[in-house]
Amino acid sequence: MKLKVKNQIFEYDKPIYLKHLVKDFPGTYYAALVNSRLRELSYRVSSDAEIEFLDYSFYDSTRIYATSMRFLICMATYRIYPEIQIKFSNSISMGMYGRGINHEINEKMMNEIVKEMKKIINEDLDITRKQISIPEAKKYYSELGYMDKVNTLEYRHEDVNIYKCGDYKNYMYGYMVPSTGYLKDFEMHYLSPGFLLQYPRREEKGDIPEFSDSPKFFNVLNKAENWAINLGVDMIYKMNKCIENCDIQEFINKCENRHNEQLDELSKMILEHKNVRLIAIAGPSSSGKTTFSKRLELALIDKGLKPLMISIDNYYLPIEKAPLDEFGKPDLEHLESLDIELFNKNMQDLIDGLEVTLPYYDFKIKKRVLSKSFSISQDTPIIIEGIHALNNELSKKIANDKKFKVYISPFTQINIDYNNPINLTDLRLLRRIVRDLQFRNTTPEETLDMWPSVRRGEYRWIYPHIENADYIFNSELTYEFAVMKQYVEEALKHIEKGSHHFIQANRLLKFLKYFNSIDSEYVPENSLLREFIGGSIFEH
Repeated sequence: MKLKVKNQIFEYDKPIYLKHLVKDFPGTYYAALVNSRLRELSYRVSSDAEIEFLDYSFYDSTRIYATSMRFLICMATYRIYPEIQIKFSNSISMGMYGRGINHEINEKMMNEIVKEMKKIINEDLDITRKQISIPEAKKYYSELGYMDKVNTLEYRHEDVNIYKCGDYKNYMYGYMVPSTGYLKDFEMHYLSPGFLLQYPRREEKGDIPEFSDSPKFFNVLNKAENWAINLGVDMIYKMNKCIENCDIQEFINKCENRHNEQLDELSKMILEHKNVRLIAIAGPSSSGKTTFSKRLELALIDKGLKPLMISIDNYYLPIEKAPLDEFGKPDLEHLESLDIELFNKNMQDLIDGLEVTLPYYDFKIKKRVLSKSFSISQDTPIIIEGIHALNNELSKKIANDKKFKVYISPFTQINIDYNNPINLTDLRLLRRIVRDLQFRNTTPEETLDMWPSVRRGEYRWIYPHIENADYIFNSELTYEFAVMKQYVEEALKHIEKGSHHFIQANRLLKFLKYFNSIDSEYVPENSLLREFIGGSIFEH
């Protein structure tokens, strides 16, 4: 058997496990590509193959590490507090928030859980996978009293993979490391009534991110979770029962009304800040910024204001003046790719009531041209939207009391079950896949190719400025997974097993299968979701 690793050929006379093979290569690895297929390190190679071991520079490694850490926390908690089930939910400070169900975890208890985790890590126990039937899984979880998992399995039709470590068994809906000894790097911070887990991230080149308290962000996430709990849709199975037993249109209207309430609250806040002249909006990809900006404009008009929307894109410098990225190519996401001086002068002149000639970026000729000169009145706030809108450096010459900053992103707080939250980023990724399919003739594989670069830009230019926001708008619509399912399932199924995106596509498909479908005809024409599925009144 010939194995090609790092451009070298190695011969073996019998099958070998990746976890044994990897010991011959320096570095820290958590998974591998075997003939372009993602494999756990517990995978047994039995024929000729090309193998690439994956370190923290790969998205899949970070996800596997995080999944395994959740398993470890649940295992440690089960050993010392068997009556407590852990719910993982909010994602903050590049970490994961967890708390006890029906039992608050205090700081002393958290420290005891951490001590038990370290003990399990030092024991370096094997983590093995076994496939069991749905009835067998239901029986096991029923005996533990984990009815959230039992109810979720009502919507699963295939056998279940269960991971076993010592006398503990659980399933975290994802690949795992081969043993507990791999999980030495983590930090736990007490955040009442729970804890924040932090672990090495690819965005930090394998380091654990520096802890940063984010009270505004945390507050919005808690509101989102409480809203879902109060509506009775904080779990997929609960939402499915709602779809089955309730008026679908009423359910959708409740979700949409939450956007209306936020828009009303936001527009009132802006009105109360008498000096506000510049409203800056930023958010990561597929947050719904375009529809949100237009709906905010209408809300402000309803309050008696006459907002003016200006695109930051019009302030791009000529491409030859843009700073270069790490690959020597023009970095159009960099703050300095914008003409910051001209932007500040134009905005300040407009605020001062002067006549201004604004630039307009013509993407066809890739140059700026000038528009007609005009001025605005004192009741005209300027709305800007873009990746750098929250960065103080962009509008450094505009007085702070004249600026109002808005951060927008979807903060979904739906779980598969208590141990398995839906990643906040997955919702935006699905939105982008759907939108790219609908409007840009872009395949899911092409979108997935671009996604790592998109994420790098978000971590660099958007997330550090969230706490600068005066208002955080949650653009999540709880029902949207059930609608997007019909737009994205078939496209994801066409990603072949040989593709390096197959595992990612398969993972998305697996959790989408749990959702009952909702027909898009129920979605209002002014809904933010229409920005992605089409049919928005704002398209015209």
